[in-house]
Amino acid sequence: MVSVNPGASMPGADDCSRRIEPHGRPIVSVMIPTLNEAGNLPFVLNTIPNWVDEIVLVDGRSQDDTLRVAKVLFPDIRVIKELRPGKGAAMRAGFEAAKGDFIIALDADGSMDGAEIGAFRDALAAGADYVKGTRFGPGGGSADITAFRRFGDGGICFLIRILFGARYTDATYGYIGVRKDCVEKLGIDSDGFEVETLIGIRAHRAGLRTAEVPCFEATRIHGESNLHALKDGLRILRTIVKERLRGSRHASA
Repeated sequence: MVSVNPGASMPGADDCSRRIEPHGRPIVSVMIPTLNEAGNLPFVLNTIPNWVDEIVLVDGRSQDDTLRVAKVLFPDIRVIKELRPGKGAAMRAGFEAAKGDFIIALDADGSMDGAEIGAFRDALAAGADYVKGTRFGPGGGSADITAFRRFGDGGICFLIRILFGARYTDATYGYIGVRKDCVEKLGIDSDGFEVETLIGIRAHRAGLRTAEVPCFEATRIHGESNLHALKDGLRILRTIVKERLRGSRHASA
C-alpha cells in the first residue's frame, strides 16, 4: 500500500476519520454499477469474498437479464434502479444507498477481481479515508490498457499533480473505496466516466487521508465497453479545468 495524501493538517481531514466503529468490526458494502452486464455478473459476483456484508447493484436501465442473474446468484443483493444515464450517476446513487462503514466500488465487466477487495478494506481500516486502486503503481498491472489510454492517464496524473498537488499514479481507474462518513465530502456531481478523476481531486482537496493499493486489470469478459477513450478523455480534461476554476473562484470569494 502506498500512502499518497496524509492530509493530517488539512481542512476536514479529522471530520470523517480516526473514529472506531461502535459495533467493533466495520461493515463492508460493495457497490457495482451495471448496464447490460448479465454475461459478466456470474464471474464478478463469485469473486466477492463471503465476509462482505452488503452488495449494492446500481443498474442503469439494463435491457438484458442483468437484474435476474444478480438475484439468482445473490438473492439478498440490493438493487438500485438509476434512471439518470452515466457511470457517475450510478456511483452517486450507490454511495448514497450503501449502508456500510466502508464502501468499495468495482466495475461489472470482469476486469476487476473481487479478491482484491480485502486490500481496500485493510487500507481503510488502517486509517485511510479514501483508497484508490492503481494499475500503474508498484505491484499493479493491466492486460486491457492501450498505449493511447496509458499515455492519456499519465497526462491526467501530471495535470492533477500540477494543478492540485495530488500525487496519484492512476487517475482513471474505477476500483475505489471510501468511508461512508466521507462520501459527502466528495460532493459527486458528475454523471459520466470522468467521475473517477473527479473523486480523486475532491478527496485530495477535502484533505482526506488517501492510499493507493495495487490492482491488476483484466480484459472485459463479455460485451463491449461503454467507454470512448477520446470523447471521455476530453470530458475528463473539461472536468479538471472546471474543478480548478471552481477552486479559484472559491479562493477569491
